[in-house]
Amino acid sequence: MSQSVSPLAPPSTGPLPVIRGVSLAVAETGIRYKNRPDVMLAVLGSGTTVAGTFTASKTRSAPVDWCIEALAGGSARAVVVNSGNANAFTGRAGVKTVTEVARTAAKLLDCRPVEIFQASTGVIGEPLDPTPITNALPALVESAGADAWAEAARAIMTTDTFPKLSTVSARLGGVPVTMNGIAKGSGMIAPDMATMLVFLFTDAALPARILQKLLTASVERSFNCITVDGDTSTSDTVLLFATGAAGPTPQGLRSAEDPRLKSVAGALDRLCLDLALKVVRDGEGAEKLIEITINRSPTATQAAWRGK
Repeated sequence: MSQSVSPLAPPSTGPLPVIRGVSLAVAETGIRYKNRPDVMLAVLGSGTTVAGTFTASKTRSAPVDWCIEALAGGSARAVVVNSGNANAFTGRAGVKTVTEVARTAAKLLDCRPVEIFQASTGVIGEPLDPTPITNALPALVESAGADAWAEAARAIMTTDTFPKLSTVSARLGGVPVTMNGIAKGSGMIAPDMATMLVFLFTDAALPARILQKLLTASVERSFNCITVDGDTSTSDTVLLFATGAAGPTPQGLRSAEDPRLKSVAGALDRLCLDLALKVVRDGEGAEKLIEITINRSPTATQAAWRGK
């Protein structure tokens, strides 16, 4: 992880508000990094619905495959994320790792393993030992709190130079709802490390199929419109969780095109776009944009992008 913060980093983000039904915790497990958190757990209230979009790569990581299958259930009780190892190109060992992490977390939270979502980011092609993660889970569940957003955003960083957080508000059926998001992403490194991971949370009450349509549309207008270095990751993941803690689903809500969802859809668009722009601002080599902005000479511009 870089020690030099990108000159394109936005001003420091203030504390994110509490999302009812979401508790977070982080741990230092030493998967790859030393003296920094590298595992994040978000515990979600019973009844939380989930939607997701994933990498288009044909060489998906084990956590991505797990999440795609788990989405069929439409419900979630937790998401476990580690940095330092992407658990990609790891074959049966990768499948074993995600299975063990899911089973351990499910036992602690008294839910089904398919309600435990996972993501991993970091080095590709090295087996990920599940033991550091499973050993940390009991303490993570015990210590999870409502205000650890900044810590969670830092725990999922790899080559990022700054944590990425954002929050928006909306109304659903006359009830105020909140949406928070954290992200990591800066680029692929030919192709030893990297991915884009995004985790979005809201206290709105929305059925999974409607949540999925809203997320897919927002991703198309944001994360699917950006590129850093042209490399497709094995691990790109965007997950949206709706706890429903703000109040019941509006009566008769059956379609993502329902006018009552206009505020929520707009807020989700803003949240995704803000996080997508933060990923671009932290793109590897993005500091060269400063040179281009200062000196618009075509020769200087080409040299800047070559890193000269």
